[in-house]
Amino acid sequence: MLHRIRVPQIGPGRPRKKPDSLAADKAYSNGPCRTYLRRRAIRHTIPENPDSQAARLRKGSQAGRPPGFDEEQYKKRNTGEQAINWLSTPGL
Repeated sequence: MLHRIRVPQIGPGRPRKKPDSLAADKAYSNGPCRTYLRRRAIRHTIPENPDSQAARLRKGSQAGRPPGFDEEQYKKRNTGEQAINWLSTPGL
């Protein structure tokens, strides 16, 4: 799904294929998604899945650093998602 992203262009020109940043829920907190976003230099705010966190802690120092997480940015994701759900509700 991530490779289908198109960011609308203001004015003439093709749509961009790379957003400035991405906020997603825990379902996208896996290695392949995070690697894809890093490779394309897309900043992302994705909470770490508890299973992934436990596995990382079990591995100790060999597991690497925990992924960064910006709570304020994540709160904005929730607000945007609720607005889209409200606008797409039939009968409004």
